[in-house]
Amino acid sequence: GPLNICITVMGEVPVVEGRSQALLRSGARPGDDLYVSGTLGDARLALEVFRGTQSLPGPAFQAARARMECPTPRVALGQALRGIASAAADISDGLVGDLGHILRRSGVGASMDAERVLSLLAARSDLQHLHLGDDTMLGLVLAGGDDYELVFTAPAAAREAVQAASRHSQTPVTRI
Repeated sequence: GPLNICITVMGEVPVVEGRSQALLRSGARPGDDLYVSGTLGDARLALEVFRGTQSLPGPAFQAARARMECPTPRVALGQALRGIASAAADISDGLVGDLGHILRRSGVGASMDAERVLSLLAARSDLQHLHLGDDTMLGLVLAGGDDYELVFTAPAAAREAVQAASRHSQTPVTRI
């Protein structure tokens, strides 16, 4: 239609000891741990229910729908990870797509534990009761979009600091 709304937001990133505290995609290093905040795949699952390709019991569908329609931006976690995370990106195009941005910009590869990745799907138990296979559930987590969680890397030596940032921001994180 003829309506066009443009919004520009500007801000500043703190500088500590001459170094910017911006979380970039380009800082991942070999040996870093890989983390994801919150849960993934919920928004895509809700979309699939709307499309008629999946079904969910009422409460599970309402939870997935809320994640799709009202995502929670992980600003507090991002701020808490400054100086800890080596690289980060939000997950708007699916875990594989947005992790790919980090890997390309950083010039590194990654491997993930499939069981830990599956644990990121909030509706997993409901889907198992519906006999939805692990491959389908992995697809929701790996390729579903619009979760607006964070994928980030941090040195293995920073595991305690990552958990402290998680507690401080009241945002769960999973090392995958």
